[in-house]
Amino acid sequence: MMQPSSDTPSAETASGGPGGALSGRLRVPGDKSISHRAFLISALAVGESRADGCLEAEDVLATQACLRALGVDIRRTAPGSYRIHGVGVHGLAPPDGVLDCGNSGTAARLLAGMLTGHAFPAVLTGDASLRRRPMRRVIDPLDAMGAEFVTAEGGRLPITVTGTDDLIPVTWTSAVASAQVKTSVLLAGLHASGITTVVEPRQSRDHGERMLRNFGATVSASAADGGLAVSVEGNTPLRPAAIAVPGDVSSAAFPLVAALLTDGSEVELEGVGTNPTRTGILDALRAMGADIEEERVEDAGAEPIANFRVRGRGGSLQAVDLGPEYAPRTIDEYPALAMAAACANGVSRFRGLGELRVKESDRLEALRTGLQAAGVAARIEDDDLLIEGTPCPRGGVRIDSSLDHRIAMAFLVLGTACAEPIEVDGAATIRTSWPAFGEAMRQLGAAIDTEAAAA
Repeated sequence: MMQPSSDTPSAETASGGPGGALSGRLRVPGDKSISHRAFLISALAVGESRADGCLEAEDVLATQACLRALGVDIRRTAPGSYRIHGVGVHGLAPPDGVLDCGNSGTAARLLAGMLTGHAFPAVLTGDASLRRRPMRRVIDPLDAMGAEFVTAEGGRLPITVTGTDDLIPVTWTSAVASAQVKTSVLLAGLHASGITTVVEPRQSRDHGERMLRNFGATVSASAADGGLAVSVEGNTPLRPAAIAVPGDVSSAAFPLVAALLTDGSEVELEGVGTNPTRTGILDALRAMGADIEEERVEDAGAEPIANFRVRGRGGSLQAVDLGPEYAPRTIDEYPALAMAAACANGVSRFRGLGELRVKESDRLEALRTGLQAAGVAARIEDDDLLIEGTPCPRGGVRIDSSLDHRIAMAFLVLGTACAEPIEVDGAATIRTSWPAFGEAMRQLGAAIDTEAAAA
């Protein structure tokens, strides 16, 4: 994965290096998870819905393209604002070609759930990274509901989904707490006659349930076997709705950590979503001694929103031991959190990170090898990641992002706290979630150069 810094950089190489304190105000892009669900659930409503503040990045644009191919009229009215004319729960049309989900696992898994209630075949595929990711965890419950699947080896993309008009409601116990699995099965359950239930070992992010209720679906949740059971009543028409998409806490994690790692920094982040199923990163950083002030935004709609002020006090962060209960609430933020641990005092341990192995890359291994290359002691024990922090890591390496946007952004942020810059190959993958990341970080004063990666 690591390459000597003397190699010729690729056309998509970015760099992050040491600089001064960060300052300023920033509004991070719209939440990726909520943006996907806004388009997908609006498509199943009857009539025109409005979605504002949507993320306009490659992953969400792939979802839009797939829905248009399925007969959904989506119109952009302003930056981040859309009108979606829904076709009803059973109203999707057979696509003329393959549905390309790009790098988006959310698009592939949630579309699979929607397509199970439509009696026509459709092919889902994606880029090389997505085609390596497991799909069996959504295929199995959807297959039990009556849909048919033909997959590549190992239950991976490309996948041909043939749905049915006679979908069977199920109660499905998921081995992992996964919002993608849960939402996929609930979307399928909208097409079944009866009540469909997903039982999770721990609660995963609940954006899907919140939004389905906003569209008029009957959704309930209750404790079950130490976990959580979420149910939806099928064949209930969805009414159109207005959706305000908050800023993405997963994106906010990067400038937040960058500010904490630089002494004298003071950064304000506006309009960030603070759904309690997503705020493990905030709890973890505060446990490390981070100075983060939070001001709740009133009347923000279905999703809670807050403004943040973060102050950097170089060398003040302390190591933490995070149990596996953090994982469902923090899973996409561990790359940023690992960079904070790399500069903290002591040895941090993040437990129960097996889910990181099946993200856009094997993030657990990517974090270990990248940190070691940058001069930070890190190791893996089972599904735990241990990081021995150092006030000023060496840096001076070039890292392959492995087509993973969060790995790319994380190591660019770490580079700003190192003695020497870190270069990241394949950094154009950042466009899947935050196309203007480099520009936004430079406005705060960070020495992050993504111009080559944006070319």
